[in-house]
Amino acid sequence: MLKGKTIIIGVTASIAAYKMAGVVHTLKKMGADCHVIMTKNALNIINPITFETLTGNKCLVDTFDRNFQFNVEHVSLAKKADIFMVAPATANIIGKIASGICDDMLTTTLFAFKGKKIISPAMNTNMYENPILQDNLEKLKKYGYEIIEPSSGLLACDDIGKGKLPDEEILVSAILRHIAYPHDLEGKKILITAGPTVEAIDPVRYITNHSTGKMGYAIAKNAYLRGADVLLISGPTSLKPFPGIKVINTISAEDMFNQVKDNYKDMDYIIMSAAVADYTPMVVASNKIKKSDDDMSIKLKRTKDILAFVGENKTTQKLIGFSMETEDMLENSKKKLIKKNCDMICANSLSNPNTGFGVDTNQITFITKDEIEISELKTKEELAKNILDKVGRL
Repeated sequence: MLKGKTIIIGVTASIAAYKMAGVVHTLKKMGADCHVIMTKNALNIINPITFETLTGNKCLVDTFDRNFQFNVEHVSLAKKADIFMVAPATANIIGKIASGICDDMLTTTLFAFKGKKIISPAMNTNMYENPILQDNLEKLKKYGYEIIEPSSGLLACDDIGKGKLPDEEILVSAILRHIAYPHDLEGKKILITAGPTVEAIDPVRYITNHSTGKMGYAIAKNAYLRGADVLLISGPTSLKPFPGIKVINTISAEDMFNQVKDNYKDMDYIIMSAAVADYTPMVVASNKIKKSDDDMSIKLKRTKDILAFVGENKTTQKLIGFSMETEDMLENSKKKLIKKNCDMICANSLSNPNTGFGVDTNQITFITKDEIEISELKTKEELAKNILDKVGRL
């Protein structure tokens, strides 16, 4: 994902510096050329050999190190990098950057760098809440720096509050957001539904389906990494959304319908990948669990058709629906395209054990009014990219 990308990580003297070994290792596994610059005080927290072993690059500390190739190191590295993250960032380094002080390898390289700069503060709660520190962060935001909010919890000093370095996945996702893919969806708003819906019969039993949400979550992640403003409306699933994506959790088809109804008008694209239950119990006769099989006859009514509602009421939005068929997939999906007023249908069949619910692969037939295209069997991550490529061309 990051092959050909150069990333600079600036590490300062916060006790959380040890966490950056995992971040660097993850970025390296993704194919990035990762360079670490440490402040001299950070050497008291973690040995630079750790970063050199993980990255395969020399860990830079001393601005006037004589063991170098014949170039101005801080300038040459700044020129070739795609992104620069300072994490953990102490109050001291934040103050120096905000004041324009360049007195070590980290600050001089940062000031020579013209690309995206990310700061992840990590310190004692009282230090983080200090108004001087907050003023410095606001100043950096004004100059285009991205600030990652620290987490709350038990700190190294035994205080409880805000100031923890966020988890590794948060830091990695902040980098991926900017350089993993070209931002061809920058400024676009995309609503995505994913997962199943659950219709209660009584306090124990319910009606649902086998959807895991993997396809919808993969689409949401890919859209977010391509710069889109993503709203994921999810049914019950065990999946963890990609950090940074706004998520609204729902349970029933009624819940999902109401959330889509409240949010679809502001969107550019609406991608309905959720497997919404077609029926819901009409009446729950009692809160008590029925003991006799004779009492288990259930009257059902159809749930609201979310796709049809959006199709009838959309204006300039592009609507993409999904079709899961057991037979006559092409014909049924073509009918759905017209009947639901969709711009594209992503159709797939349950007849193949490697496609559909609960697996990591799928094969999709893309159907529009003008063409039909069948994809190869791919991972859902790969298909998410293909779907959004086609959505962007609608």
